[in-house]
Amino acid sequence: ELARRGVRLIAVRGSSVGNVDVERAHKINMKVTRVTSLASYSIAEFAVALVLSLAKKTHKAYSRVRDGNLDLNGLLGFELHNKTVGLIGTGKAGVLTGKILRGFGCKILAYDVFENQTVLNMGGKYVKLEQLLAESDIVSLHAPLLPATKNMINEETLGLMKSGALLINTSKSGLLDIASVV
Repeated sequence: ELARRGVRLIAVRGSSVGNVDVERAHKINMKVTRVTSLASYSIAEFAVALVLSLAKKTHKAYSRVRDGNLDLNGLLGFELHNKTVGLIGTGKAGVLTGKILRGFGCKILAYDVFENQTVLNMGGKYVKLEQLLAESDIVSLHAPLLPATKNMINEETLGLMKSGALLINTSKSGLLDIASVV
């Protein structure tokens, strides 16, 4: 339908073109490209907002205050300073998330098939996935959805994580085996 209307280029915002039939597009001489830099800051800021909401329990406090309940029981969160953050995927959004969290005094562990020098320059350390999961207080997902990353967070990998660790996913839902996570 798009080709019939004269469309010759599909530009997908984000790091994955998984929702586009790229093979078919190429057969009809339609180019498919990614626009990856548009949302990197927004993604990183949103990831950190989720971390802060969970660490400080602001989501629970907001609900209580809205309902007229000013009880503080169960609202004690934790400081981010000296916590270990595991970044799975160190493209633009992952690196920016790490930079922001370094500003809170967090230690950075990273896992990616390609090492990003920026992560190393900010004091981050690349480790195996198993080590990252075992040592991280917060795990933030920034990997693309590929056959190798599909369901990478599953019952087995969840079992490697620290008790009480936060899992943040601002990437693709397919990275998670939803049945194991929920």
